[in-house]
Amino acid sequence: MLRRAPSLLTMTDKLGETPLFCAARYGNTKSFYFFKSEMNRRFPEDAASLMGFLRRNNKETILHVAIHSFNFALALDIAKTYPMLIGEKDGDGMTALQLLACKSPRFKRRFEKHFICKLIDWICLKEIASRVPILKNIKEKQLVIDSTKELATLLIENDASWEETKPMPTQNRVKLHRYRGGSTPSENVSTGTNNKINVTLPTPDSPLILATKSGCTYIVKEILRVYSQAVELIDKDGRNILNVAIQYRRMEIYKAVIEMKYPLMTLRDTIDNEGNSLLHMVAMKATDQLVEMDFRYPAHELKDDLLLFESVKNICTSVATSQVNNDGLNARQLFVKNMEKLRIDAKEWMKSTAWGSAGFGLTIATLSFTASYTVPGGLDQNTGHPIMGGKPFFIVFTLANGLSLTFSITSLITFLFILTSSFQLKDFKRSLHCQLLLGLTLVMLSVLMMMISFAASLILGNTSKKGQDWTKIILYTISFLPVTVLIYTTTPVCYTLLKVFKEILGSIIASILPTCSDVESRKIMQHRRLSSQAPTTSSIV
Repeated sequence: MLRRAPSLLTMTDKLGETPLFCAARYGNTKSFYFFKSEMNRRFPEDAASLMGFLRRNNKETILHVAIHSFNFALALDIAKTYPMLIGEKDGDGMTALQLLACKSPRFKRRFEKHFICKLIDWICLKEIASRVPILKNIKEKQLVIDSTKELATLLIENDASWEETKPMPTQNRVKLHRYRGGSTPSENVSTGTNNKINVTLPTPDSPLILATKSGCTYIVKEILRVYSQAVELIDKDGRNILNVAIQYRRMEIYKAVIEMKYPLMTLRDTIDNEGNSLLHMVAMKATDQLVEMDFRYPAHELKDDLLLFESVKNICTSVATSQVNNDGLNARQLFVKNMEKLRIDAKEWMKSTAWGSAGFGLTIATLSFTASYTVPGGLDQNTGHPIMGGKPFFIVFTLANGLSLTFSITSLITFLFILTSSFQLKDFKRSLHCQLLLGLTLVMLSVLMMMISFAASLILGNTSKKGQDWTKIILYTISFLPVTVLIYTTTPVCYTLLKVFKEILGSIIASILPTCSDVESRKIMQHRRLSSQAPTTSSIV
């Protein structure tokens, strides 16, 4: 077709799209590379003429469209072939890097190279990987991730969109009380018929802020590595990267920023346009489309928010902690107000969980109590002792049944403490969760002991039969099958329990033993006291 009608190559549709543009939009790489070679052959060095074919009517370029359609490998090739498109903006004023920062949630958890790909590269089994469908799929996904990282690095090194964003404000917004010292300056709005109302469209945020909202830690770290001064940029609401990371619950970015010593000293005292400090952001959780659905239980969500509030409070100064926003609320008051609904939901969830677990524990206690009076093999009519009392499995049955009864009754007492709790906000930080985890642990242990006693009783009931070893093997396997299934299904829960117990133990040890910073500060204070006393001693002598 191009041989007969060469003008079709540069012809556009009603949207202003050329065939090259359509190939980039739909991700047709073969057609794109063919049209690109034809365009380069027809316009070898005329970059100005090419720009008209690389942009459509709404100012979007083929680089914007490739990123919109998640064709990041193709977008990387476009950025390398046409570097003049990197700084171009679409109709909304967005550059390619800003769009990539918004699209990054799809890849933010998979930036690390898959271990199977590392194994394939190490053994050099690329031909085998291309034939196996599963390995081929993993390899293709890894290539997309590598292309995304390379594209992000290329755009960051050549993008200058943060030069148009505002740095941190220098005016003083600190307010420690809710009373105003005068009239608030307001805009003079004229309602005359001849006056025009100027409507200013919101400008897009910087790539750093957009990547923080999307939760792409790689882009954030790469921007801060290339342009460290970008950490002081703010959005239209006067919030920096640390404010946004707390508001959107981007914990990886939050931890990465607070580990930066000198930027943290500047960022922790930031006050936004509404008078909110860094601690206010904990209560102002974002709910827009950039935040993923939170499938955690209400009590777990509230616990994480309380721990985050405590963590942010530790890095804030006393002035920022006492800051009052434009609504006359400090951070503690705003947190209590906004978390009230979540506290009620967490209370109902905690009660229902405790009730259900208590009922299950009561059932286990009843079964264990009944089994304690049912002796396998019966009793001796003359002595009243168990007939199988000398068997090893009888001891296993007795111990397992007794432990099951003990664990289940103790779990009932633990759940009773939960049901009679006042459910204050501070209780959801540690105490209620510790009690619930302790109760669930005891219930699982009681079920495990009951299954072991059940298996031991089955084995004791068939030990008198001789021969038929294969039937005994089948019986032993069936007897301990519930125990194996229980251990397998409760492994994630046990991992969570161990993790929580480790955190609790670590906090207890940290509260008892002094930290290294405390020891160093004491040494510094002691050195200052000795140095201040030295001149006085010499003067006396």
